[in-house]
Amino acid sequence: MQQRNHNSESYDLSPKENRKEHKRIALFPGTFDPFTTGHYSLVKRGLTLMDEIVIAIGINDSKKSFFTLEKRIQMISDLYADNPRVRVESYNTLTVDFATKVEANYILRGIRSVIDFEYEKSIADMNRTISKIETFILFTEPALTHISSTLVRQLLQYGHNVSEFIPKGLKID
Repeated sequence: MQQRNHNSESYDLSPKENRKEHKRIALFPGTFDPFTTGHYSLVKRGLTLMDEIVIAIGINDSKKSFFTLEKRIQMISDLYADNPRVRVESYNTLTVDFATKVEANYILRGIRSVIDFEYEKSIADMNRTISKIETFILFTEPALTHISSTLVRQLLQYGHNVSEFIPKGLKID
């Protein structure tokens, strides 16, 4: 059974057993400076939908980071060391180009607010246009909407305990 949308693109709606099976890989891009409980929740929930998630740490030279790139890779890799369905990599290209390189067919994003939605929708539309890679968005769990890397980084800069805002097992020493 084929269905067409207004752009005459076709989507395969045949039963799953009749479709060629592909590994569902999602790229989860971000700076993760630091990786928070919100990020952890998105990966955990994303794994219920995907076969594998690549946590992709984007290199942004214009941003002043608290943790070095190497430290962020190590912290997150250590956190997921026992989970073969999660890998951590860094990139310095367009996100969709890196997604193609790691054979990701999806981009995972999380949103906390309407402001996040507008921003993410524009990027998702552009990414789909230039690469055909779909973005799926998970809403942040209500108890975690106030947590952001920016706020956690500020707490760290002033020597505050951030243990309730980062995943248990994430070593930030």
